[in-house]
Amino acid sequence: MHCELSFNLLATFRMQKETLTMKRIDLAGTWTLVRANTGETIKAQVPGDNFSALLAARRIPDPFHADNEQSLQWIGREDWIYRRNFRVDNDLLKEASVVLNCDGLDTIATIRINGQRVGTTRNMFARHRFEVKPFLKTGPNSIEIELASPVKAAEKENRHLPYPIPCVNFPESTPHRNLIRKVQCHSGWDWGPSLLVSGIPGAIHLDATSTGRTEYVATTQHHRRNRVDLDVDVDVHAVSACTTALQVTIAGQQRRKPVTLKPGINHLHISLPVHNPKRWWPCGYGAQPLYDLTVTVAGDSIRKRIGFRTLEVINREDKAGLSLTFRVNGTDIFCKGANWIPADALPQRQTRAVLDNLLTSAVGAHMNMLRVWGGGQYESDDFYDLCDEKGILLWHDFMFSCALYPATPVFLEQVRQEAGHQVRRLRDHACLALWCGNNEDVGALRWFQESRDNRDRYLVDYDRLNEGVLGKAVDTFDPTHLFWPSSPCGGRGDYSDCWHDDKRGDMHFWSVWHEGKSLDAYLTVKPRFCSEFGYQSFPSLSTIRTYAPPDQWNVTAPIMEYHQRNARGNSLITEMFTRYFRMPEGFANFVYLSQVQQAMAIKTGVDYWRTLRPHCMGTLYWQLNDLWPVCSWSSLEYGGKWKLLHYEARRFYAPCTVSIIQKQDMIEVWVVNDRPQPVRGNVEISVLQFDGKRLNRRRIPVSLKGAGATCICRKPVHDLLPAPEQAFLHAHLRCGKDQAEQVHVAVPWKSCNLSEPELKASVKALPDGRFAITLSSRKPAFFVYLDTDPAMGHFEDNGFHLLAGQRRTVQFHPSRRISKAQFIKALSVHHLRGTYA
Repeated sequence: MHCELSFNLLATFRMQKETLTMKRIDLAGTWTLVRANTGETIKAQVPGDNFSALLAARRIPDPFHADNEQSLQWIGREDWIYRRNFRVDNDLLKEASVVLNCDGLDTIATIRINGQRVGTTRNMFARHRFEVKPFLKTGPNSIEIELASPVKAAEKENRHLPYPIPCVNFPESTPHRNLIRKVQCHSGWDWGPSLLVSGIPGAIHLDATSTGRTEYVATTQHHRRNRVDLDVDVDVHAVSACTTALQVTIAGQQRRKPVTLKPGINHLHISLPVHNPKRWWPCGYGAQPLYDLTVTVAGDSIRKRIGFRTLEVINREDKAGLSLTFRVNGTDIFCKGANWIPADALPQRQTRAVLDNLLTSAVGAHMNMLRVWGGGQYESDDFYDLCDEKGILLWHDFMFSCALYPATPVFLEQVRQEAGHQVRRLRDHACLALWCGNNEDVGALRWFQESRDNRDRYLVDYDRLNEGVLGKAVDTFDPTHLFWPSSPCGGRGDYSDCWHDDKRGDMHFWSVWHEGKSLDAYLTVKPRFCSEFGYQSFPSLSTIRTYAPPDQWNVTAPIMEYHQRNARGNSLITEMFTRYFRMPEGFANFVYLSQVQQAMAIKTGVDYWRTLRPHCMGTLYWQLNDLWPVCSWSSLEYGGKWKLLHYEARRFYAPCTVSIIQKQDMIEVWVVNDRPQPVRGNVEISVLQFDGKRLNRRRIPVSLKGAGATCICRKPVHDLLPAPEQAFLHAHLRCGKDQAEQVHVAVPWKSCNLSEPELKASVKALPDGRFAITLSSRKPAFFVYLDTDPAMGHFEDNGFHLLAGQRRTVQFHPSRRISKAQFIKALSVHHLRGTYA
């Protein structure tokens, strides 16, 4: 990409190459894992975790299968030791300083080198660096990291509390998770197992230097006309006083200046103008150009990728309440996406390939934002790099969720180190959009008897942690981003309940799921930004097969209930069936219908809220992914398979779409355009009987303004559908290259007299290994869903409707080479009328 830089170089430094003097010993690889209680040893990979090592050594069964999780709780109650040998040569020990760098130790760790203690840690989210030269010797050396039981550590912290600090517990969970700085959902959640892993999840290495090491690099962009002035601030820890050069390289050009360092931390600054850089945009709004930035000083070098863009969060009082709009490069973005949880309950499986697959699926459904949820983790560098590349904005929680937390000096200091590190580590990613203090901790002040009885005490604790530490960290280290105190909330200084307030900030709307309200409850609220709402479904049979044998394929069977972590979950799914559908026959139909229902629920909310723009400017459903095979709110099953919801999300999150909204006896047809450019086209609205006969057709020309929503038709139900049990509406939008279709029934599906569609499918093998499935239907077929068991790959589209006489070809992309006979044997085709006799 073309990029010009203007700068003045000191002649003595012009185009000289900085000599890198930092020496490194990477300690990743194979270690020995010791069960401290017995001395038993196995091999373990670093980065990695103890559960993965035990599983690889065949010392434990698959923790995800059946109810094996219960028999493995002893692992979290024991201490574990990681141990390995390494060699150090004399050249490395000639350097003045050798530091052990640990990007993450999970969690309560004691580090020893050659039998001597060099440091301890109590926070897996902080980076730890220890001076270890005095403990090293030329030749063979040993390192040992002892990880104390997280269960016992939390219990110990609880015994020393001056008063109770409660947290939400789940059907399978470990108490007091909120008292140690560890991934909160490791202890179990209402969609996840209780697997208290220990391990070394991040990079670990020795760095030796006699000059200095870079601690952090921060950039600030000042956008001018056809130019960006880039400030680069560098924190360098100098081993001793010295004179060196600070060099910044971007787009193949350099700026250098001499600097004099004093022992300890030095704050350095350099600026350069970048002319005509290409702008970075969120997915769907433009490209994502990234520029390599390299900062070299004192023999150490740091590389980042910079996306040039402006980002504002418009958070203003208006007649309706308090807005929440993300504006990138001057364009207001309707945020479309979901909530992100860790990709796997076993950290060792959270590879770049796994992350790439999940994030590619998010983009495949037109998502431009994910919320990194506060009960999970600050993700690996791979995650943020991929979000930069794919244009996925991140609403980023700090790692606190559904609990009250201590405000002791020791705990606050741990969090201060964590927040300072993570904010400085992540602030320059183009994808980062907002820092949020926590998930639902303001609401949690009302959940527990202790905090209801003494709200002042717990509110002060909350504020000391949230504003006193987290907010201050953002204000100090990243003033380029907004600090949003909690999700949901109404902004800084607002401690009210935003669960049921749709007027201010962001909202979590759970009345349909947790309160059991009907789907039209989504039409009763007008959120400014809905950052959580969701509905559950079962995973597909191919995923269920991985944890439950066929004799457990019943919604109330013990293993099926065990892999449902929401106490009322299966009952809520079943009860909602009775409102909208005829009861399905057989377990396979039950599973399929649960996915239809989930898709219908989320679509109801998103379709309506998108018509409210600019009042509402974001919908993030709960949740994108699963971290083990389970019945949950996800649209991607464990392993990445798309549920019917994810296919539907690709339609309801399309940049230009049509939707049909019914409020009581009125039907409205809306067209939504997210693009900033206006478009022209037409919408064909048809009334069709369930036997396929067309009763009426009307074509409406549409002229859509950029970034807007327009109602093109509003009529009473009986004007459009005099006999709603016998007919349905079909809307087809054509706007240039954009096409979208919508089907609407005015009564519950159970009341509709559906005809047998006489659906046929034929399969053709393609030369490149893919398969083309051609579907035809003599009469309308609804929610047509193709599946393979076992899972073999990905269908390009699914969960769609087929009109009478319509033919549709869908391609299947296998994940491995398979024959046509294998594919046909595994293939099944479902539709709504086929779920009952």
